[in-house]
Amino acid sequence: MTNTNLKACFMGLGYIGLPTATIAAREGIEVLGVDINSKVVDTINRGEIHIIEPGLGELVKQVVEKGNLKASTKPEVSDVYLIVVPTPFKGDHEPDISFVESATRAVLPLLKKDDLFIIESTSPVGTTEKMAELIFEERPELKGNLHMAYCPERVLPGNVIYELVHNDRVIGGIDDISTQKAKEFYRTFVKGELHATNARTAEMCKLTENSSRDVQIAFANELSLICDKAGINVWELIELANKHPRVNILQPGAGVGGHCIAVDPWFIVAEFPAESNLIGQARKINNYKAFWVSEKIHNAMLEFQLKHGREPRVAMMGIAFKPDIDDLRESPAKYITQKVMQGTNNNSIMVVEPNVKEHHVFKLTDYKEAYETADIVAFLVAHKEFKALEYREDAKILDFCGVFRK
Repeated sequence: MTNTNLKACFMGLGYIGLPTATIAAREGIEVLGVDINSKVVDTINRGEIHIIEPGLGELVKQVVEKGNLKASTKPEVSDVYLIVVPTPFKGDHEPDISFVESATRAVLPLLKKDDLFIIESTSPVGTTEKMAELIFEERPELKGNLHMAYCPERVLPGNVIYELVHNDRVIGGIDDISTQKAKEFYRTFVKGELHATNARTAEMCKLTENSSRDVQIAFANELSLICDKAGINVWELIELANKHPRVNILQPGAGVGGHCIAVDPWFIVAEFPAESNLIGQARKINNYKAFWVSEKIHNAMLEFQLKHGREPRVAMMGIAFKPDIDDLRESPAKYITQKVMQGTNNNSIMVVEPNVKEHHVFKLTDYKEAYETADIVAFLVAHKEFKALEYREDAKILDFCGVFRK
């Protein structure tokens, strides 16, 4: 598959869709990015971006000016269609593939013989096959003539541009020719190795990768709960345990957030509830950690008020789901902040997030001002700005993410 006259339609211009579309456009592919948010479309067509990701702004500006990337609220006839939309929950942590289905239905009338249809959205096992059934039921003439595959992203926010190009990819088609066609497409902009499999295995691979991380983080978070009761510095403990040549314990935090690790394990649990005991329990531990953190902050506030006869000024340091990004999706820090603010004088709570200029719910405070004036400082996210601060002996420091490791 050559880039000459190749047109790709990306359904979704979020944290994964926009960077992937931009990288493809940089390699000479004519890319149309589609998003239901007209403000996002207008922003991109100006050569600007609506998310924070190092290096992305310059690339978008280049490919838009060159004419290789344009955005729209509606798809157009293309050669390759990529579904890069969210897959949230419904009910009791049941995966909701309605956005994937809506995006599929939107391009369904445009599909033609020998087109390539790829799902990148994190999906329950069998989703690609379900979309195939949907397409072939509406367009039976495409059966055997449309190439369909699943290829999950596996990138780290903050390093997406590099990892989109250099990370290995797992590609699974509904048949061998679909897998091969998808590999040819990704080879145009991916330097990492492309691993061929079937669609169901590729779907499960994505869920497995993030469930594995979730289980490992749950171990670290459970250790932190135990160490708190035992009067042990969990950061020192993990550092010492990791001196063992075959031990590599991850770092605990305020919980687990983001669009992957906090979500994907539920996709397995929902479909295989009897078999996924460890995976389900890890999710519960990591969710409980955020509740536990909020209770620790509440207790510190009550102790301060009893001792000093007034409400403490509290700095909630960070509301992103991980360090040095602006992404708040499934953020435990955001949940903790909301829980702490319930039933409290909001004027005494300072919310800090250096990667976000303004928020529609929280009034944000400069991190230095909040840190210097707070009676209680709760570090929820280990942003680089926080690590440069000097430890305050005159304030109650609650370090839930290892900024000072005390």
